[in-house]
Amino acid sequence: MTDASDSPDLPAVRLVTAGSGREFLSGAEGLGSRGGRFVSLWGTDHPEGCVYAALAGPDGLFVLRSPVSKESGTFPSLTALFPLASRPERAVRDVYGWIPEGLSDTRPWIRQDDHGGHGSGKERSPEGGRDYPFVRVDGEGVHEIPVGPVHAGIIEPGHFRFQVVGEKVLRMEERLGYTHKGIRGLLAHRPVGDVTRLSSRISGDSAVAFQWAWAQAVECATQTSPPERAVWLRAILLERERIANHLGDLGALGNDAGFAFGLVQFGRLKEDLLRTNGQIFGHRYLMDTICPGGVAVDPGDGALSRLRSELPRLQEEIHVLKTIYDEHGGLQDRFAGTGVLDPLLAGAWGLGGVVGRASGQLLDLRHDHPVRPYDIERVPVALAKRGDVGARVQVRFQEIRHSLAFLESVLASFPPGPARRGLVCRSPKAEGFGWIEGFRGEVLAWVRLDRDGNVEDAHFHDPSWLLWPALERAVPGNLVADFPLINKSFNLSYSGHDL
Repeated sequence: MTDASDSPDLPAVRLVTAGSGREFLSGAEGLGSRGGRFVSLWGTDHPEGCVYAALAGPDGLFVLRSPVSKESGTFPSLTALFPLASRPERAVRDVYGWIPEGLSDTRPWIRQDDHGGHGSGKERSPEGGRDYPFVRVDGEGVHEIPVGPVHAGIIEPGHFRFQVVGEKVLRMEERLGYTHKGIRGLLAHRPVGDVTRLSSRISGDSAVAFQWAWAQAVECATQTSPPERAVWLRAILLERERIANHLGDLGALGNDAGFAFGLVQFGRLKEDLLRTNGQIFGHRYLMDTICPGGVAVDPGDGALSRLRSELPRLQEEIHVLKTIYDEHGGLQDRFAGTGVLDPLLAGAWGLGGVVGRASGQLLDLRHDHPVRPYDIERVPVALAKRGDVGARVQVRFQEIRHSLAFLESVLASFPPGPARRGLVCRSPKAEGFGWIEGFRGEVLAWVRLDRDGNVEDAHFHDPSWLLWPALERAVPGNLVADFPLINKSFNLSYSGHDL
């Protein structure tokens, strides 16, 4: 058993190695009985096959590691304890051929063609080009509507299968994995710097969150503490990323509800923010700004003063737009009661992010497990309880307001000094974890370094893994025509999911 770090710059993580599948299952049961929730699950075959399960508890991240049975090629499924483990377990089975014992859903998850695999080079193609066996609803008047995987516009591919009566949805099921990129294969045996660049491109709208989680993982593995100035700069980058994405979502939600004025106005504000990002940090979407040991870009105190000066205007304009949204009868009619995610289900599944907090879940790593500077400059948790599209809109408005107040406070008392330092210690076979609250929810990174300090293996987890199943539960009972609005209110990542 090892504690990963007690540093204020790193998340509290406890890694426990189980001697058997039974111990693995027992450890998960124990944490589940104390209110723990599922975060991520992945496999690795370096140097030998084992499965990791990351669970969140009151004291931080609890990571269980269990060897895969050499005789049977199996590991115990956690789905009976944590239903959201199902898809990651299916992905592990598709990649490595290991069987999750007790998992009832035997369908493949990662879509692959007959002619080859991706990633580690060992991925299997259990179904090849055969049709995916969607669950179908039978009954008088029930018919099926397939949507995708190719969509209008430039969004990434995903297939949605609706079972409907008239215009009302009885069931909706997703099929993802069409853009499986094989990132695990791309990063293996690479220098840390190469993977740092890759980390900001896993899901482009969450570049900062993935970079920071990756930097934390490497810093944890190398026992490196970044300078104070660096972590404050990271927080500025993260909150600007959060604000930009929420602005874009609010505009798109207005447009999907027939209010194009919202799209234009929020799009203008987002564009102003992105242009400032490009001028000050060198990239509109803030890629290549964070690195292990600190940040890659320190714009200087003069540029940071400029960032602070733009906050009052942004606060004022967003306040005006929120008033318009709140008082617009047509918008509220479309938002209220549409796409309700039951707060009881959100609680049982341990959902965070905008989706979870809009269904009454008080979960935000910046508040619950803060790293510096969030342990000094506190951020309130944005919360709503109705669980509908309107609640998710309100949580976004609240988070923008909280992020602007946080930025104003941080930029008023910014620490001097260096913004980067070299990695301290490369222990043989070192492991590390990173855990950051991105704009969608929790982003996790894990790394194992080899004896030369290069990346032996690594894993990235996007919060969309846990939120796509919740979307399936929010759609039934609504009209087919409301699906684009509900889907946009979740705004989940295809790219971050299909690693």
